[in-house]
Amino acid sequence: MDMTVAPDLGIGSSIVGKATSRIDGPMKTTGAAEYAADFHFPGMVHAVPVTATIASGRIVKLDSSVAEKMPGVLLVLDHGNVGKLYRTVPGDQNATNSEVRAPLEDEIVRHWGQYVAVVVANTLEQATEAAAAVKVEYEALPANVKASLADYDGKRKSVSKRGDPDKAFEAAPVKVDQTYITPVETHSPIELHASVVVWDGDRVTMFETSQGVVNHRVVMAQVLGLPVENVRVVTRFLGSGFGGKLFPWPHAALAAVAAKKLDKPVKLSVDRRMMFASVGYRPRTEQRVKLGATKDGKLLAVRHDYLNNTSILDDYDEGCGEATPYLYSVANLEVTSGLVKRNMGAPMYMRGPGAVPGLYATEAAMNELAGELGMDPVKLRFLNDTDKDESAGGIPFSSRHYRECLETGAQKFGWERRTPGIGSMRRDGKILGWGMAGASWVALRLPCTAAVEFCDTGRVCVRCATQDIGTGTYTVFAQVAHEKTGVPLDRIDVFLGDSSLPDGPTSGGSMVTGSVLNAIARGAENAIKKLQELAAETEGTPLNGAKVETIAFTNGRLHAKDGAAGSGTSFSDLLKAAKLARISAEGKTLATWEDPKSKGFSLHSYGAQFVEVEWEPEIARLRVSRVVSVIDGGRIINPKAATNQIAGAVVMGVGMGLMEETIYDERTGQPINGSMADYLMATCADAPEIDVTFLNYPDPVMGEYGARGVGEIGLAGIASAITAAVHHATGVRVRELPVRIEDLLESKVV
Repeated sequence: MDMTVAPDLGIGSSIVGKATSRIDGPMKTTGAAEYAADFHFPGMVHAVPVTATIASGRIVKLDSSVAEKMPGVLLVLDHGNVGKLYRTVPGDQNATNSEVRAPLEDEIVRHWGQYVAVVVANTLEQATEAAAAVKVEYEALPANVKASLADYDGKRKSVSKRGDPDKAFEAAPVKVDQTYITPVETHSPIELHASVVVWDGDRVTMFETSQGVVNHRVVMAQVLGLPVENVRVVTRFLGSGFGGKLFPWPHAALAAVAAKKLDKPVKLSVDRRMMFASVGYRPRTEQRVKLGATKDGKLLAVRHDYLNNTSILDDYDEGCGEATPYLYSVANLEVTSGLVKRNMGAPMYMRGPGAVPGLYATEAAMNELAGELGMDPVKLRFLNDTDKDESAGGIPFSSRHYRECLETGAQKFGWERRTPGIGSMRRDGKILGWGMAGASWVALRLPCTAAVEFCDTGRVCVRCATQDIGTGTYTVFAQVAHEKTGVPLDRIDVFLGDSSLPDGPTSGGSMVTGSVLNAIARGAENAIKKLQELAAETEGTPLNGAKVETIAFTNGRLHAKDGAAGSGTSFSDLLKAAKLARISAEGKTLATWEDPKSKGFSLHSYGAQFVEVEWEPEIARLRVSRVVSVIDGGRIINPKAATNQIAGAVVMGVGMGLMEETIYDERTGQPINGSMADYLMATCADAPEIDVTFLNYPDPVMGEYGARGVGEIGLAGIASAITAAVHHATGVRVRELPVRIEDLLESKVV
């Protein structure tokens, strides 16, 4: 894998912007890092859910008498004895739950795998055996888990509109009108969901697999009917989330209820089969895209009408039109959405929600338009680039280098050597296909508070209730603390993932890095100011009596501004002289929508994806062999971690394009490939050669460091670049993911 980062346009020789190994790496590689299911407490017992075997109907009888008499069984929870659980307050943005319905709220079954009871026993084996012994009788009703959404005739919501796209499309000389489909994709992180719950009187601590401990705390307080200060949520490490762990799932509240009733610590781990039914998925989308253009390739009209499935009670909108209104210049545009109810669990955000499946459709349509025009697809995107957000009344972008992404990607990929003829490129007896697509992702700052503390031990502590979901957040905190204080990384301690710490943002939408930086920087500056004041006040120290404004802080030492950095006193000696153990201060980040400096700008990241596939028709073998990804993601704080994020997203894109699809049995509603043996995902063997380039332009509107997130954008555009490459190699235009060998057998290229 190759990595290129443009020269750092930020702070000279600062560690910020330099490739930095993760400070939490040793803990993870030695097994010292504690994930939710690793926590163990004296007397802890185990909970196992009983899941519905129908997709629609109601429970007629639930008989747990046999299970209750089995060895080690302590409790069987069901609708009749679970007690009062509440829904979250509608519209409360600080309490986002995964499902509207409270756990075991009624006896109605709305999807296969829904929890209908929970068995608690002394050991996991005892709980598992007893859960299988719970007998449930159902009155089954017809269930709808049909894959196709084409029969939807319900209401459509207009998401964005300008001009008259229908009239402009009809009059356009060149048109594309196609439907693009993405299937259900199931969240399959290595770490399964788990809850370990411990009560202390009316206070509860929950060790969770959560991408947002602050939100999780508020949700659990509302669901359990507790004051929010009585709930503590801890997620020190997460074995990936990809969106599936953003918000609490029903198992967390059920574990809390069981622990309260038994007055014992309870662990509830969701197994892999349950992961395919009870903790979210990317929903199926069906997107009709209509593009109208002049014969020279200028867009005249864009219509993007999408549908996605959702659960019976929840109104989850995938948001496929997120990037459509602003990515290209067009006077006439409309995006509409529709939600199709199915007897399936609640969908949930998956890496790049909305924009990733949406850009698959719109970028695939742009590639088809290039074909209709006989125009190079890169040139078509150049022609329709824009310097203002036409969806927001023409406001400027905070920073946009989309054209440079396209130019750099084309140059690095060798695009000038592409011959447009189907099957016209060969290497080592294989047919090559080259394709490309654009990418974009929203950039926002969320509110954040961080505390920075100097200790008499010579160590610096940074604290925030955000969490590291495996993306390198611990290291980003340490980098900024080091850059501001000069204290070496091995003397900086970062504490994250605990709701008792200063409030931090949820890890979603690639927003954490851009959100925390300013808070850490201001916290460090405020703490240093306190040290400077302390140095001026403390008798017996070199700076006693000096004016605060004449005191500098360099590499952990306080000294006169006109003196050498090595003079003066260390902060640890100062604290000892002042008889203080520590001194700390907080810093805050304003959300972009609250910051006057952000208003009047459209904030997004951009990228370009170039893909090569190899097609061997003799054995019907297709492989993605090479990917060049160029990203305009603001200033890159840690190129090493950022490159890992893009490379991982590219591999995930290979899975999206060629492999991933959850298939449901329409008779029972269960996912028939609901295991790691049957659900196909890209592995190391499927990983192509990957070249990642960051343009590294700081975004001035995002704050001091100018950083935007990169977790999601690496996935955007990959699938549409793959299908374009497949068409170039085989002549087959695939519009429904994943690409199947059966599709390619239609190819006439030999």
